[in-house]
Amino acid sequence: MQHLVDIDDLSRDDIEQLFDLTDRMKENPDEFSSVMDNKTLVMLFAKPSTRTRLSFETGMTQLGGHAIFFEMGSSQLSRGEPISDVSQVMSRYEDAIMARLFDHEEMIELAEHADVPVINGLTDFLHPCQALTDLYTLHEKDRLDTLAFVGDGNNVAHSLMQACAKMDVSCRIATPEGMEPDEEIQERVADADVTVTNDPYEAVDGATAVYTDVFVSMGEEEQREEKLAEFDGYQVDQDLMDAAADDAVFMHCLPAHRGEEVTAEVADGPQSVIFDQAENRMHIQKAIVHALVEE
Repeated sequence: MQHLVDIDDLSRDDIEQLFDLTDRMKENPDEFSSVMDNKTLVMLFAKPSTRTRLSFETGMTQLGGHAIFFEMGSSQLSRGEPISDVSQVMSRYEDAIMARLFDHEEMIELAEHADVPVINGLTDFLHPCQALTDLYTLHEKDRLDTLAFVGDGNNVAHSLMQACAKMDVSCRIATPEGMEPDEEIQERVADADVTVTNDPYEAVDGATAVYTDVFVSMGEEEQREEKLAEFDGYQVDQDLMDAAADDAVFMHCLPAHRGEEVTAEVADGPQSVIFDQAENRMHIQKAIVHALVEE
C-alpha cells in the first residue's frame, strides 16, 4: 500500500490489518505516542471541513507528529501552479500528504507525482477514509453483516460499495431513479453482494446497519430545492428503521440535516452510532498514516 487514493488500493488483508492496528491504537494509545516523532503530514484542502481536518490534525499530534493545514485557495495553486509541481515540492518537505479535493483526477495526479504517501481525504468521486471508518465501526459493534445505504449514489456510497465488496459484507444501495451510483463503481463490484435499487424498504429489509448522507452535497446548493423534491420518500425515519434488523444501527458520515435525509428521532436515538463513527475517523486515520509512513 503506497497510497490510499481508492479502496481498490487495498486488499482484504490490508483492511483487516488496519482494523487490527486501529484496535491496538485505541486500547494502548501510549504505545504509539511517538511513532510519528519528527514526521509531518501536510493537509491540502480545496473543500471546507470539520471532521477531516480535526481528526487528521489531532491524530498526528497523538502520534507525536505534526500536521500542516494548507488551503488551496490561499496558495499558488489558486494562481495556476500545477498540482504536479506542488506534489513534488511537498514530497521534499513532508512525510505524507492528505488531500480533500473536488476533482478526483487531481487526486490521482497528486499521487502520481508524489514520492511520499498520499491519502484521499475526500473527492467528489470517492471517500475511502470514511468507508473504512464505517466498516471499522460496524466491526466494533458486531454488525458487519448487511449495510443499507439510502440516499444519493455519491462518493460515500461509492466507497462503501467497494469496501463492502472487499470484506464480503452485503451492501444495498437505494437511490431515486437517475441518482444511482456511477456505472464504473457498479462494474467494479459486479461480482460482489452489492444491490442497487430505487426502493428504500427493499434495501433496508433486515439490514444490520442503515446509512444515509446529505441529499444536497457541497457544490450543489443551487440545485437544492430540485434535489430535495427528488428525494421525497427517502428520508430515514423510525418507520424505515423498523424495517431493518431489531438490533440495527443508524449511521451518517455527518454533517446531518435533521428533517431532510434523517429525522432527529433517528439521528439522536438509541440506534444511532453517528458520533462513534466521527470519533473513529481519527482512530482509523491514525492507523492509515502509521501504516503508510512506516511501510
